Amino acid sequence: MPTLREEWCCQELKNTEESIAHRPMEEEFLFYEAVSSGNLDYVQQNCRQKRFTDPKGMGVLSTNSLTNIKYHFIVATAMITRQCVEHGMEFEQAYRLSDFYILKMDSCTSILAVSHLHQQMALDFTGKMSLLKKNTVISKSITICMDYIYNNINQRITVSDLADYTGLSPSYLSRLFKKELGISISDYICEKKIEKAENLLKYSDFSFVEIANYLAFSSQSHFIQSFKKSVGLTPKKYRDKYYHASWEIKAPPRPKEGTV
Repeated sequence: MPTLREEWCCQELKNTEESIAHRPMEEEFLFYEAVSSGNLDYVQQNCRQKRFTDPKGMGVLSTNSLTNIKYHFIVATAMITRQCVEHGMEFEQAYRLSDFYILKMDSCTSILAVSHLHQQMALDFTGKMSLLKKNTVISKSITICMDYIYNNINQRITVSDLADYTGLSPSYLSRLFKKELGISISDYICEKKIEKAENLLKYSDFSFVEIANYLAFSSQSHFIQSFKKSVGLTPKKYRDKYYHASWEIKAPPRPKEGTV
């Protein structure tokens, strides 16, 4: 039975003889850089060209074509996640988004479905980075604060909590936060809680009281008042208007007969 070294030598000889080469690293890194910099035009063009599923230069990670493309999806998602974190995306948000798309991919049953999901994943990360880049350069301390808020959104968070976490004084942290993000810490926390509440109202059956308690509002009335001030609708009217609306996803076009 051949050893792994012997198998590798045979495979390497075969690849050399057949001139099998991977696509240039520069092309992959240009794509990851475009996502992390929020360059929607470049990412959309790359998706239209179907570069992700182009077999030329794609490494063979499995002899099963569907499994192979799934492995490449995981690699691409992991690379994009790390690149986006390095460029300022909240750590926990990035990795939860990564987990979400990889779990969705795991249930895909065709190459076309994986390809379609890859496009959605890349554009989702790019869109979030585009919004982030509209702000001025964000310091490490403020990025840490943003990540802490995202990760503890269901708790009561104070300026003192963030000051202790970053090692800065409350007054200095408040000034720095307002300078870099253009919004006070308390308003930012409220904004993020309302964003979470919007998702819960659209995609869950939790009552208004349960949502208010989960997001650590002082009372249901405080939650309703804050929500209406931010969104312009009461939680009830928002749910009546948007509940499950975004679940109606159009299926990708069916491939022509004889194609994958």
